[in-house]
Amino acid sequence: MDTSAISSQKFPKYEVAALSGKKILVGVCGSIAAYKTALLVRLLVKTGAQVQVIMTPSATSFITPLTLATLSQNPALSHFEKNEDGLWNNHVHLGLEHDLFVIAPATANTLAKMAYGMCDNLLMATYLSAKCPVMIAPAMDLDMWKHPATQNNLQILQNHKVQLIPVTTGELASGLYGEGRMAEPEDIVTHIQQHFAQPQPLKGKKVLITAGPTYENIDPVRFIGNHSSGKMGIALAEVAHEAGAEVHLVLGPTDFRPEFPQIHVYSVRPAAQMLAACLEYFSQSDLIIMAAAVSDYTPVTVADQKIKKKEETFEIKLRKTPDIAQTLGTQKKANQLLIGFALETQNEVENAQLKIKKKNLDAIVLNSLQDKGAGFRHDTNKVSIINAQNEITDFPLKSKKEVAKDIIHYCLHNFPTHFTPSLK
Repeated sequence: MDTSAISSQKFPKYEVAALSGKKILVGVCGSIAAYKTALLVRLLVKTGAQVQVIMTPSATSFITPLTLATLSQNPALSHFEKNEDGLWNNHVHLGLEHDLFVIAPATANTLAKMAYGMCDNLLMATYLSAKCPVMIAPAMDLDMWKHPATQNNLQILQNHKVQLIPVTTGELASGLYGEGRMAEPEDIVTHIQQHFAQPQPLKGKKVLITAGPTYENIDPVRFIGNHSSGKMGIALAEVAHEAGAEVHLVLGPTDFRPEFPQIHVYSVRPAAQMLAACLEYFSQSDLIIMAAAVSDYTPVTVADQKIKKKEETFEIKLRKTPDIAQTLGTQKKANQLLIGFALETQNEVENAQLKIKKKNLDAIVLNSLQDKGAGFRHDTNKVSIINAQNEITDFPLKSKKEVAKDIIHYCLHNFPTHFTPSLK
């Protein structure tokens, strides 16, 4: 099967994206329009964005760093030096750590510097180091805006993939009337939201995901567990949330948490707790993805006190833990999609195919510890997806976030009738 067709699949329902968790740099240049940046920063913070302001030295004559620092809840930076101790504001890190760089207002002077790579202040050093997308909201007088040099600089910047937020027409600081006014803060926020907007084919759907290990207690300090970090399941939860779903994540013991506070997280420890949480939300879920690494066995008895090292040998009697996926498979309705996970070390495909039938799964995601970069605690994974007809779709090694996107796209592409109501 051609996986590129799945990854490039476009879904028609779009929603304006919330900015929760997005890291946005706001650059401020020396223009009378800088007073509008205070409202822009306030609006961005209200939408949930994390805002860091960078000012050119001349911008501080038009609006104080204290004002923007107060509104952004971060120091407003204008110089390379942080303090008298010689610490410095790292423009490289600023350019790497953010999701978007918005320069508003962007003066004719700064546009020219950007076009030709002139680097004489912190804002310009950050721009030249930025790996994130860059937007500009120009502000200047009518004749400056219309000047061929300015228009040429704008063309150069757009060729460099800098996104232009158009100026508006109105009364200018000089008293003239015409083009050159910076876009209003509300309109700039809309541009930013549209930049982050994405298809939401799972809008209105409920998704249940399990992730992480389970721990089966032996005594108060010891347990039976595995090396699962939960990263794969957390990535799936984040992608499902970004696709518009209401996400319920049943998460075993791990130090990792999803980025989005809107994801409902239920922390569990043993397999019995994970099953109980799944049963609580299973019947109302449209898509269920079992990404957790559940312990297969649990001690028959758990010691009340720490077991002391006395005997040369020590035996623990174990019994099977509940098979969560199989339990849910027996209750699955026709309109529910149940996806399993299989981590194998040998006879990978055959073992995964047996699990599909035994557990009444619609498909299973297979990864092997034989594949370099796949398995526990990696930031990457390499998977194959097998459906109930034993058709296999292989994917290359990718980041776990990209693997999660492939899995969600696979579900939407191969089981469209389950999601048709969301694709109106």
